[in-house]
Amino acid sequence: MRKYSIILFILFTFTAAQAQDYPRQQIDFDLFVQELFAQQEEDDIPYEDFYETLFQYYQRPINLNNTTPEELASLFILSRPQIASFFKYTSDNGKLLSIYELQAVPDFDLLTIYQLVPFVRVDDAGLNADQRPLWQRVIGEDNNALILRYERTLQDRRGYMPVDSNSRSSSRYLGSPDKLYMRYRVSHTRDYSLGITAEKDAGEELRWSPSSRRYGFDFYSAHLQLYNKGKFKAIALGDYQLQIGQGLLLSSGYSVGKGSETITTVSRANLGIRPYSSVLEYAYFRGGAVTYTLGKVDVTGFYSNKLVDANLQAQQDTLINSSDFFTGFQTTGFHRTPTELANKDQVREQIYGTNASYLSRDRSLAIGVTALGTTYNSPVQKAGAPYQRFEFGGKRNYNIGTNYSYTWQNVYLFGETAVSKSGGMGTVNGLIANLSNKAELAMVYRNYTRDFHTFYGGAFGEATRNINERGFYTGIKLKPFAKWELTAYYDRFRFPWLRYRVDAPSFGDEYLVRLYFKPNRQSSLYAQFRTESKGLNMAGNTTSIDYVAQVLRRNYLLYYEFAPTRTVALKSRVQFSSYEQESPQQTGYLIAQDINFNFGNIRLSTRYALFDTDGYDTRQYAYERDVLYAFSVPAFSGKGTRVYGLLQFSLFRDLDVWVKYGLTHYRDQDSIGSGLETIEGSRRSDVKAQVRYKF
Repeated sequence: MRKYSIILFILFTFTAAQAQDYPRQQIDFDLFVQELFAQQEEDDIPYEDFYETLFQYYQRPINLNNTTPEELASLFILSRPQIASFFKYTSDNGKLLSIYELQAVPDFDLLTIYQLVPFVRVDDAGLNADQRPLWQRVIGEDNNALILRYERTLQDRRGYMPVDSNSRSSSRYLGSPDKLYMRYRVSHTRDYSLGITAEKDAGEELRWSPSSRRYGFDFYSAHLQLYNKGKFKAIALGDYQLQIGQGLLLSSGYSVGKGSETITTVSRANLGIRPYSSVLEYAYFRGGAVTYTLGKVDVTGFYSNKLVDANLQAQQDTLINSSDFFTGFQTTGFHRTPTELANKDQVREQIYGTNASYLSRDRSLAIGVTALGTTYNSPVQKAGAPYQRFEFGGKRNYNIGTNYSYTWQNVYLFGETAVSKSGGMGTVNGLIANLSNKAELAMVYRNYTRDFHTFYGGAFGEATRNINERGFYTGIKLKPFAKWELTAYYDRFRFPWLRYRVDAPSFGDEYLVRLYFKPNRQSSLYAQFRTESKGLNMAGNTTSIDYVAQVLRRNYLLYYEFAPTRTVALKSRVQFSSYEQESPQQTGYLIAQDINFNFGNIRLSTRYALFDTDGYDTRQYAYERDVLYAFSVPAFSGKGTRVYGLLQFSLFRDLDVWVKYGLTHYRDQDSIGSGLETIEGSRRSDVKAQVRYKF
């Protein structure tokens, strides 16, 4: 009776609660993405995989009556204590009858619910699964689409021009400046996923030559994944990813680092096997993987065999058995010049392993053990720089590790520890606690020794790889009033050994504070401050010994969003940054104004921005709207303006079209870019067109 009285109260408090499902709004990913990603200093973050996975959840929302803690955690919206509170509520009261019932779940506030509802749904608790054969389910699936995309920079770049006597290099791109992308995917959540993706980057050849293993597009990816087939929880063939534990040994590209979301992003979701349909040409496995259920234990086995890009070199020492070696992997995925093409698929990589995971009946305790091996047909031999002394070398690497998570009342404990063949160890451990309905706390400690080697790991940390780092992170989230939210974190880290461009052991710290205010459903405002101090070789040092000095970066951001009508939305952005290393301070800023229109089947997004920086060290990153499944966070340095327009419309019910044009105009510059990417002139304009046909 208590449950039904709560439901009646909720239904009467919502005038729109005449239907079982909340009326889904067209979501704007801008603010959500900005909350997860802080202003970045790295240009190689795999945004696309995160964005695509999130959009899949939006297209096919999670059924709250048939979900798991790890699936909910992968949205980065609910904290672990909130997830535990949700499952305790459904355990005590039964499955949800309406999406509005989320208000009755302890620890759920309205701001969190507004973020969550676009990605979840409540199906009839008695609804049976589709029992038709797979081919019939595939034919009748509405999440079934073919996407074609075209991109090009309109100005001529040096790499596409004929070689002349004044050129310093005779190297040129082999292909056209057109970038082509094709993807077909049909999927149904918790049932199956089938897809193929193909891409040709700008400068690469579109050529059919089986003798040289070139088949039209430069890169292909295909996958087939089935779920819940008897005791087989997942079966994957083709390309796939693995997200296990805290990602110390196995982490897909779908992970988020430090940002203004200070609680939900510090732990990783244990998602297991995931299909791969992106075009990052290195961050995936190719082969097969299965997860089999043995009572309360899920056993996963996997094998991957693929070719990777590397610059093979001949051994100078004839006493060494191997005839060649390589110094490192090339992860750009570009095969535009004869040299890049010669390095394509030069090394065979084989990865094999297993994981056993236990989950208690009440879902409060999870424990896992992972073992894997990695083999290359040619040895890795680093160039010999001092900072590379403890890097991996040889043909084989082995790892074994264990992970855990435990929920006790409003506290969630998690961690993972692993060792590599070298004897190096890595560990990451943390907790997330709901101190009250208005306060959350997260703390994470990590220690990755200088000789710990993992090739597909991506656990929480400051550096891009889990090696040579110790640190302690503390994050808080406060909701003092219904429409206000304060988030902050402080991270202290140390690098015990040398790093690239840091020729001594170093240390640093970083903190961020963000105040968010949402007075109503039509508007929101936040202000953010972030500062980071980190060691770096002193610029312009002329002595024989490189001098390491602290670099101090500060970033300020003010963002305002207002939608006066359902048709028009206005977004204003002002950001400023400074850079200092024992020299005169450098500064930079960006001011951007977006005006977006939504006319139902026709949508138009526009931006006008001004930027002015003293150099590349104060470059400005600003998220831009893009075509479906594409993610754009360009960096701007120098002085200039940026304008773009993105038009989306439907020619008919099953065919959607996106067209984007962007123009960047630099003041006081005679050229843009460097090397083969150099444009003679002060303007760069790009066009992008995409069509999606839904079968």
